[in-house]
Amino acid sequence: MKVILNEDVKHLGEMGDVKNVANGYARNYLFPRAYALPYTDETVAYFETRKAEIEERKAKKRADSASLKEKLEALEVVITMPAGNNGKLYGAVTTQTISDFYTKNGFDIERKRISIAGLTIKNVGTYTFKVHLYESTVAEVSLVVKAQGADETKAEAKADVKAEESAAEEAPAAEAKAE
Repeated sequence: MKVILNEDVKHLGEMGDVKNVANGYARNYLFPRAYALPYTDETVAYFETRKAEIEERKAKKRADSASLKEKLEALEVVITMPAGNNGKLYGAVTTQTISDFYTKNGFDIERKRISIAGLTIKNVGTYTFKVHLYESTVAEVSLVVKAQGADETKAEAKADVKAEESAAEEAPAAEAKAE
């Protein structure tokens, strides 16, 4: 069935787009929610009168995605993860990890819009990934994966053990003085 979208519908299209959809999808989902109208001469004429408004809205989205692209490319993503001495991560950097980083930094980027070559990163190093914004606007972002490292963890553990040993040695000396 041919329909004209009355609103932006995720994974289908934007306002004013003409799409072919299954009859049941149109009858049971799009039409009751007023997301689409049947493709008739009247609806085509109606959308022709709103064409300038729709194009203005799309131009605004393009401008917003261009400015977001500049912001994303300017921000270097640095993620610190636990890793072994050989630089291999104990976990992996995924699109969800990067999406969480952006959320913490005030950006609303869905993980589905992020694409990493090879799907995950499992070693320490510098990488690039892509963020698909609007239409064909794609931001290429630099990613630095740093090791939280076993060396740091071992050093912290050694410091804790030394502190405990010195406290244990001081305790009997303090008890002897008390007697």
